[in-house]
Amino acid sequence: MITGLLTAIPILITWVVVKFILDILTGIGEPVINALAALIAPFSETIANILINPIIEGILAIALIVLIFYLLGVLATRVIGKQMLDMFDALMEKIPLIKTVYGGVKTLIESFKARPDGTQTVVLIDFPSPEMKTLGFLTRTLEDSDTGEKLAAVYVPTTPNPTSGYLEIVPAHKVTYTNWTVDEAMSFIVSGGAVAPVKMNYSKSAKPKTMPEAE
Repeated sequence: MITGLLTAIPILITWVVVKFILDILTGIGEPVINALAALIAPFSETIANILINPIIEGILAIALIVLIFYLLGVLATRVIGKQMLDMFDALMEKIPLIKTVYGGVKTLIESFKARPDGTQTVVLIDFPSPEMKTLGFLTRTLEDSDTGEKLAAVYVPTTPNPTSGYLEIVPAHKVTYTNWTVDEAMSFIVSGGAVAPVKMNYSKSAKPKTMPEAE
């Protein structure tokens, strides 16, 4: 029974994560499919009924959203697409409350990307006690207004759901840089530590270890 349970746990966790993503994609795409079925109904009731079949509707909704994400990714890599995204960002910045949420999430996502100065994003900090370390993502640096000391803002995600976590502000000299990529760190977190590189910079920072200037 124990062996069977341990075998089933990864499958169950994978299913929960996949189902969560599929439910989101289906929820976004279904209104579009329903609207399309309503447009087709006057011309062909049979096709309209096929489109609103729960199984067909779910598959088409997911396929539609995946296609939109793909096209958005292609657009974002083009000059015209980047200009359009910049215009959209500027529009979001003018809307009260929305600009706070949108700007904060966008900044968090951008901070996970590779830094141009070579500073690693994946770090270790002493948490929740000095005798323990935890994996986190360096999002930005600050400066103590009283002492001038460099501070690091580190987002510490929870396991196995990295969308929730803690924001810790720690002295910059106590941050240990790793040579892990963001993908490796996310796999480590989601798998509960089961999937990870065999080596980690635990005691000494990986090079380069210079802190970026406070923004």
